[in-house]
Amino acid sequence: MNRRDLSDDDTGPIRRITDAPSDRSPGTSRSPRRTPPPEGPRRPRPPAQRPRQAESGRRRAPEPKPEPAVGHGHSHGPAAPASRRVRLLLMWLLIPLAAATVVGMIVLYPWGKDPAKSVFPQGVPVNATVTGTITGPCLAEGQVQVGEPPPDAKSCLTSELTMTDGPGTGKSLKLTLPIEPSTPRFAAGDEVVLSYNGGDVANPASFQIVDFQRGTPLLLLAGLFALAVIVLGRWRGLAALVALGLSFLVLAFFVLPSILAGESPLLVAIAGAGAIMFVALYLTHGLSARTSVAVLGTLVSLVLIGVLSAIFSAAASLTGLDDSTSQLIGSLGHGIDARGLLLAGVVIGALGVLDDVTVTQTSAVWELRRANPSLGWRELYGAGLRIGRDHVGSAVNTLVMAYAGAALPVLLYTSLSGVGLGSILGAEEIAQEIIRTLAGSVGIVAAVPVTTVLAALIASREPQESL
Repeated sequence: MNRRDLSDDDTGPIRRITDAPSDRSPGTSRSPRRTPPPEGPRRPRPPAQRPRQAESGRRRAPEPKPEPAVGHGHSHGPAAPASRRVRLLLMWLLIPLAAATVVGMIVLYPWGKDPAKSVFPQGVPVNATVTGTITGPCLAEGQVQVGEPPPDAKSCLTSELTMTDGPGTGKSLKLTLPIEPSTPRFAAGDEVVLSYNGGDVANPASFQIVDFQRGTPLLLLAGLFALAVIVLGRWRGLAALVALGLSFLVLAFFVLPSILAGESPLLVAIAGAGAIMFVALYLTHGLSARTSVAVLGTLVSLVLIGVLSAIFSAAASLTGLDDSTSQLIGSLGHGIDARGLLLAGVVIGALGVLDDVTVTQTSAVWELRRANPSLGWRELYGAGLRIGRDHVGSAVNTLVMAYAGAALPVLLYTSLSGVGLGSILGAEEIAQEIIRTLAGSVGIVAAVPVTTVLAALIASREPQESL
């Protein structure tokens, strides 16, 4: 009976190479396997075992070395050249894309143009502190209420404020606002922001209450967020924070100025998303084949989302002229590609979720390959796809809930019309969110198989020491 070789547990299905074909019959004992002699000085054989040389001075021909095993198992020899070829292919694919992104940013940036300004005066922001509030009839400066006010008379809130910066630092003034459902409720001790129109500082009409000051709570929350990321992610978390800051710089100093200067919003969004994708992924996860696969998967999915959004926004006759866009056009004083602005928002909004999906899928495939180096690309693809199915469900739900939360006031306002569900869903504001959600979801779903098959093909050819 054949004996089971215990080393099979360690090597897996690797074909064994012997020095000569075996002609033993069943039941015979296994002959010991010959192994190549170790390097270094050889131990002399006993005299009785030394082979006699036929002629003096003639050297013995070296024994041929066995060729490396070729099979489905993991082998460091043939894997390294394949990895070099794959990395060269990735480099040839990604370098032109990175160069196109840089060229696009250079061409689309508004060089030499003055920053866009609103045609309506916005005023200079001035900080102030509310020292007291009084609720009463709406009276002009110097007027006095005589008798009882009419039943339908509106009440006003008179706030006493002390300016803490600006041209009237330390001075006090009173501002009156009508109390309406849309009016913020100010109380003593609130820190607020005033809008100063440049008039007489002593005249209350030169100021207007705009909003609350929110700098301190936002800074505290940002610090808590940064601390949590660094504690959990350590150096990688710090790199992610740096990448987040650079992404914000791309939005603030390239995307916004370029769109306000009149450039195509969709082209600007594509260039900006490409820059954010390269910077965020490579800075956070390192320059490697694994990260390059995530970049390729993200890029393919972004292209699909952009194409679907463009097709269906045109088919649905979306104009992109919602309330905020109409207000923007009025402030600019000139036209803007409203539908392109809608598509730009879809591309940038889906980028964050796509990064999460592609990086997770690539890491899952690489870890599967590391755990079992004998897996081929088909097995890696099947296992990674099973992981991706769970990820797709949660990612799509996250995207839908994010858009629904952002559009909640619009949903509530539209539902008050009472014109039926079909008319509500067909309204401009709601249809925009539907196309954002569904186009982004299709891109997320497509990102899983695309990224997984790329990762499986490349990870299966990576040497184990580079995983």
